[in-house]
Amino acid sequence: MNNPAHRPLKYKSVEEIKKVIDEYFNWCNNRLVKIWDDKKQVELMVCSPAPYTMSGLARRLGLSRQGLLDYSNRDEFLDTIKEARERVHEDVETRLMERQATGAIFNLKNNFGWKDETKVDNEVTLKGEPSRIVIDTKSTE
Repeated sequence: MNNPAHRPLKYKSVEEIKKVIDEYFNWCNNRLVKIWDDKKQVELMVCSPAPYTMSGLARRLGLSRQGLLDYSNRDEFLDTIKEARERVHEDVETRLMERQATGAIFNLKNNFGWKDETKVDNEVTLKGEPSRIVIDTKSTE
């Protein structure tokens, strides 16, 4: 597949991009944050895993979100990007089920095609003849 912008690819091989993807997930899993311990009056470093995000993954790769998606359109990178995307999807869905619903729902709608749908089905009679009105609305949040 040709590079439509005629720019050289940042990642030339699956192994090269996979290495950075793995580094991103490893960083998320082992993120350290500083907390203050009032009792001991000392600052501590504790492990606080970061949520996986498509934007975070793209940034770690040095790409825009769209750039990351463009790599998934290249046959040689398709499976690697798809696997990473599914890891992010699983993490977001897990967090939704655990506690962080609002942000997770937003993420699932915007990155993974989830949507809210409401369908209203009413039957009315106009001048003796039944008519059916169906209103189908979809959330745009």
